[in-house]
Formats: sequence, structure tokens, C-alpha cells
Amino acid sequence: MKAAPKQQFHTHVGIIDHKKVIGKPFGSAIKTNKGKIIFALEPTIYDFVMKSQRSTQIVYPKDLGYIAARIGLQSGQKIVEIGTGSGSFTTFLASILKPKGHVYTYDVDENFMAIARKNIEKAGMSKYVTMTKLDLKTAKKMPQKDVDVVIVDLGDPWVVVPQARKMLKGSGAFVAICPTMNQLEKLAAALRQNDFFDIECTEQIVRTIEARDGKTRHSFRAIGHTTYVAFARKVITPASLRKILAPVVEQPEIESEETESSEDESLSSLKK
Repeated sequence: MKAAPKQQFHTHVGIIDHKKVIGKPFGSAIKTNKGKIIFALEPTIYDFVMKSQRSTQIVYPKDLGYIAARIGLQSGQKIVEIGTGSGSFTTFLASILKPKGHVYTYDVDENFMAIARKNIEKAGMSKYVTMTKLDLKTAKKMPQKDVDVVIVDLGDPWVVVPQARKMLKGSGAFVAICPTMNQLEKLAAALRQNDFFDIECTEQIVRTIEARDGKTRHSFRAIGHTTYVAFARKVITPASLRKILAPVVEQPEIESEETESSEDESLSSLKK
């Protein structure tokens, strides 16, 4: 909420009068009517993401951080997002792309878009986002071209891989949010068929630690599985060379203690 002189904030640790907070610098300690101390901290993009109104499942900061590093997200880039959802991912992207970059986000659900628009406005990122109602699965003409990144957050991301390819520049990054491994399998196959390379599928795990004198331990509460993330890069391979890159069926590993590597005789002798 935005602080207003006549408003109060009711919490489990007491009531906070906004008039006591307004005018104080960020980081100031404020005393509630119950004698508890709270601190006025400036909200970050993490706060806007985690506190956004949710119409759909959001992408958590633990995943956002790796995505940003993996695709080399930076100011000035042009990004297409297929599936706006709650707008939390859009907000995160815009916060890094600004002031010269831009996010073009597309969705088909007007109710979701209305909620996303409020979340993006609340975070102050509207200037760097263009939201459009458009079904890219059936669109005959792509709305963008030569973009740096295409991000897909749909239940069937493999369907829009050809469309993403048309919009990406050479070497551009493709990212998809996939809650299940079944989605990853179908997506990876579609990426290979559409001439994408550097395909990587990951899951990010974060575990918090309760650090206290003499009794440091893992936190009892934790966020378990949130999503899998698939990455790929658009390449341009002539048909004659694609035959060379055709995937080879992997042979099952032999787990036998009797099997020894002929490439390292020293290891074999040590085992003996």
C-alpha cells in the first residue's frame, strides 16, 4: 500500500499510523501501539514479485535470478513474453531492461491481463511494457522480429516454438517455464526440430538456514518444487549440416565392477 496521512496499517504486531512513517527515511524504526518495533524498508523488485496479486502461479525469485544470468539479461534488450499471467515475471524483466529496453507481452485472457496491468503499474514499470491481447498460437503474422529473448509461460510451450523462432534474432535466447517433466520432454523435442541449440533444462533449489549462535540449522519451512526452466538458443544450420547434428541414441550405462576402462591402465591396476 501507499502511505497516506489518514490511513492505518493493521498487523499481528500492532497498528501502524501512516502519519508516523511519512517523512521518515527508509530504514527507520517505527513503534506500534503494542510496543513492537517494525522497520520501514524500501520495496525491491523481489517484494513486488512476491506480493503481486496472483491470478496464476508466479515464477519465484530463485528461478528469476538464474534465468537472468543464463540468458545475459541486460538493459536495452527487446523481449517478447508469451503468456503474461500475473505480470510478476514481466515486472522483473522490465526492471532490468529499463530505461532503453522493452518487454512486449501477449496473453488471451482479459481478466489475467487486468490483474497483470495493476501489478506492473504498482511496481512502476508500465513505461517499459507493452501488453497486447493476441493468441500467438494462431497468429499468421508475428508482431515482433529480431528480439533478444522470447519467454514462454504456457501449458503447451512446444506449440509456439516455430513462432518464437520467427521473432528471435540469430543466437537469440528461448526460455520456457515448465511445471512438469512431461512438458520438458515435448518441448526439448520441438526445440531440436526447429533448429535450436545449447538446450538446457534446470530446476533451482534454495534452502534457507536459521543462523543463530550455537544452534544454526536448516529452516523447517521451505519452498519445494516450483517449476522447471528450459533454455535454448536459435541457430541457423543448413540442411546438409543438420544431418551431422542428428541426435544419437544414448547407450545405457553398464554398472559392472568387472568393466574396466582400457583408456586408463593405471586405474585398472589400482582396482586390481
